[in-house]
Amino acid sequence: MSLLDLEETATHTGPKGVINDWRRFKLESMDQENLPPAKRELLRQMSSPQKPKDDSKANLNRKMSVQEYELLKEEDEGCLKQYRRRCMQEMHDKLSIGPKFGGVHDLDSGETFLEIIEKEHHSTVVIVLIYKNGVKGCEQLNTCLDCLATEYPSVKFCRIDAVTSGAAERFSDEVLPTLLVYKAGELIGNFLACTQNLTEEFFATDVEAFLNSYGLLPEKELPGVEDEEENDVE
Repeated sequence: MSLLDLEETATHTGPKGVINDWRRFKLESMDQENLPPAKRELLRQMSSPQKPKDDSKANLNRKMSVQEYELLKEEDEGCLKQYRRRCMQEMHDKLSIGPKFGGVHDLDSGETFLEIIEKEHHSTVVIVLIYKNGVKGCEQLNTCLDCLATEYPSVKFCRIDAVTSGAAERFSDEVLPTLLVYKAGELIGNFLACTQNLTEEFFATDVEAFLNSYGLLPEKELPGVEDEEENDVE
């Protein structure tokens, strides 16, 4: 593939690149069947101009014409929103690395616990809840993690019963529930009896704020382009 081919297929940056990318997006998003022939032809030229072989790169990077500018001003609010969302989503996808989860993983043994910590992707934050049935705050915190796991799919949320973990002596009822936070195999957060840092009746947003106060949660996932478009319609 030539350099020109790459430039034509990639999403560009910089003034010229943005104009070219916008030309293509405009063409794709408009209902061309219902456009006057002259406007349809202008859109076609904007998106995919017929370029002489000896000046193809210059034509691709040409300045926006007055006709194009007038066309872009027409009914562009919705189209601009879609274009901005698409660019944001593409940028987010490029920056997002590591696996996705979206739920809380139940660990059935101490060996599983260690395997999760040691083998997880180096960029992934792993949050482990150590709990015990019947201990105050454990059930409520379990419910909160279920909510947070859907909002932070790049974070691996896990839970393990203190007895199952084989460390019941170290994790007595007095220090439960405990939250342990790992990244790249290293312990970066250790919160014994963590509900003592919360109010008597706490919710997922309270747990989220507590973890964020230590900088342990990443930025939330961007809503998908399709989801936002549906919300706009509603």
